[in-house]
Amino acid sequence: MLHAHDIAAIVLTLQLAAVSTVILLILGTPLAWWLAHSHNRAKPLFEAIVALPLVLPPTVLGFYLLLAFAPDSPFGQLWLSATGHSLAFSFSALVIGSVLYSLPFVVQPLQASFEQLPVKLLEAASTLGADFKDRFFSIVLPLSRRSFITAASLGFAHTVGEFGIVLMIGGNIPGKTQVLSIALFDRVESLQFQQAHILAAGLVVFSLLLLTVVYRINKPTVLTAARQS
Repeated sequence: MLHAHDIAAIVLTLQLAAVSTVILLILGTPLAWWLAHSHNRAKPLFEAIVALPLVLPPTVLGFYLLLAFAPDSPFGQLWLSATGHSLAFSFSALVIGSVLYSLPFVVQPLQASFEQLPVKLLEAASTLGADFKDRFFSIVLPLSRRSFITAASLGFAHTVGEFGIVLMIGGNIPGKTQVLSIALFDRVESLQFQQAHILAAGLVVFSLLLLTVVYRINKPTVLTAARQS
């Protein structure tokens, strides 16, 4: 049986993952488009910055975010003045940290898809008078639909499984910042192994099902490419 704190952690985790995924798609799409088509000499640097969470320990990023969110920091003071609440150890802090840490899981699939788009098709649409908005929704979005689903799924799943960064900037406050991964750690630390098994098994099943769906969605693309070659 799940305890009330466990259910609250699950709900909070799903809320965090949903909000973070929406923000990641909004911010990641134009960033991925720019990275896919830019010829700027600084492009490799920006790609490295985006990919940094893949190799950087989450506690490092969490530590610097914690310093930035502190009430005596410039950003922390600005947030406190605007909202009346401290940013550190809040749901908003978890969202910011999750967006930064999951950014490459959304940007990289989209960038790879945008790089493979047929340029002549976009140029033909432009010649016929279609502006960028029309080209994006009538050509780019349908052709990149699988990549958007993959990016959203990976961003959502990665947020659900985050531990180090959310612990650093959110702590372990039940009902406020205690997400599922923190609740699992808390159950193990307090020797509640039966509860820990339930939470851990749920995460394993969720991750496996989500990855299966992602691979299933991308399978037709692989088969089509193989036939064309």
